[in-house]
Amino acid sequence: MMRPQIIVLKEGTEASQGKSQVVSNINACQVVADAVRTTLGPRGMDKLMVDGSGKATISNDGATIVKLLDVVHPAAKTLVEIAKSQDAEVGDGTTTVTMLAAEFLKQVKTFIEDNVHPQVIIRAYRKATQLALEKIDEIAFSIPRENTEEHRQLLQKCAATTISSKLIAGQKDFFAKMVVDAVSMLDDLLPLNMIGIKKVQGGALEESRLIAGVAFKKTFSYAGFEMQRKKYISPKIALLNVELELKAEKANAEVRVDNVEEYQNIVDAEWSILYDKLDAIVQSGAKVVLSKLPIGDVATQYFADRDLFCAGRVPEEDLNRTLQACGGAIQTSVQSMTEDVLGSCELFEEEQVGGDRFNLFTGCPQAKTCTLILRGGAEQFIEETERSLHDAIMIVRRAIKNDSVVAGGGAIEMEISKYLRDVSRTIAGKQQILIGAYAKALEIIPRQLCDNAGFDATNILNKLRQKHAQGSIWYGVDINKEDVSDNFAACVWEPAIVKKNALTAASEAACLVLSVDETVKNPKSQNTDDRPAPGPPPVGRGRGRPM
Repeated sequence: MMRPQIIVLKEGTEASQGKSQVVSNINACQVVADAVRTTLGPRGMDKLMVDGSGKATISNDGATIVKLLDVVHPAAKTLVEIAKSQDAEVGDGTTTVTMLAAEFLKQVKTFIEDNVHPQVIIRAYRKATQLALEKIDEIAFSIPRENTEEHRQLLQKCAATTISSKLIAGQKDFFAKMVVDAVSMLDDLLPLNMIGIKKVQGGALEESRLIAGVAFKKTFSYAGFEMQRKKYISPKIALLNVELELKAEKANAEVRVDNVEEYQNIVDAEWSILYDKLDAIVQSGAKVVLSKLPIGDVATQYFADRDLFCAGRVPEEDLNRTLQACGGAIQTSVQSMTEDVLGSCELFEEEQVGGDRFNLFTGCPQAKTCTLILRGGAEQFIEETERSLHDAIMIVRRAIKNDSVVAGGGAIEMEISKYLRDVSRTIAGKQQILIGAYAKALEIIPRQLCDNAGFDATNILNKLRQKHAQGSIWYGVDINKEDVSDNFAACVWEPAIVKKNALTAASEAACLVLSVDETVKNPKSQNTDDRPAPGPPPVGRGRGRPM
């Protein structure tokens, strides 16, 4: 007798499970990795992404690309998440981490098809990751901070390695020095938001500059602005959140007056409120007045006559950075403008940069902030430069906190690969093959570097295996000579934390995808709760009229 089929899930629910489900998830992750594969390394290509509104973004930053891909596959989303986490944590290595995760999965796809249990693979991968991290710690090279000059060189080399795979690789030495200078100006916590980046179209990349202090674009101004001085030495700076213009009457407000004198009194009172405010600011001794709210034409002229500079509608982040650099406090009223609430700097000036004017505050006493002004042709190009510098700044911050470095260009991956192969041969059982598969997956980095540069990958990898077997631990791909070379001597350096983070994140993502053996997808609900579906309102009698 046939037993009746029991239906537990809602009609239309998709459920797929078992071996085919794991393989399908692995294939989805491959597709995401293929999207960023060609962007790796100094000879990597760029991607042009166009979003729904038609905005074009040109980038070869792995995290930016996978964010814009708008991935919907649930398993492939894990790769997007690890690229984002690598970007937030370390800043660079986003393409590396995506490709490693996909390659770890690709290497074990055949084992899954041959009915090896995913948990066995996960256990082997966790062990391999642990061994790899220990090996990195063992061979990483660190420069003590006491040696200031060498430590600075180390930071510059790490920044140059990061920039060499970006669009601005041609000016890597110029930007590496600029980035290290910028990060060196921050306090011990190295807050990222204290480095302002302003973009000005036009000019050459080399015209980009670093300002030790605050710079922001000239705000909207009224008549009288041109009469103000544009340079002050050691001025006092007032930071306000006060509107300095005549208030418009509220709509529908009504004031009843009997005669003209009373009307005149109301008008005079309005003016006197404004002039009292302006007078309080002048009396405080401030020479530069910045406000988040508008400063009107009367106030602008008033300040110009009394040799003050003013700027209204200053963006909040710029006002906060000025506060951090010049000291003082942001005032919401002008009643208590004492000496201690005013900031100060050595020099304030307005300067023309390209087609824009900038207000520059330099020689700030509390200067733990700086501003990069980027120049360049197309808008997309400047935006990509900003993303590249963000990666370099993150790397330098990480290198300051963790001063151990390893050689890049595939050298560290080849050394770990060789080490894991040697270890795997001492292990009996299935783990031997699986740790070997992990080791083989690491070779994707040097292989892809060769492919992207148009070299013969097989030939170069054979040379690398030979060199590493002979004990040359820092040999990697040399893009310029189309050969292998000692990348440590060639100063292709990366902070060890980047590699450790990439291996940990990629291995976690691979284990996560492997541990999923069933996907249940609920049907799109037509009506989420028991409310009646929206439709025309029910027809009824209105205003007592019969139907």
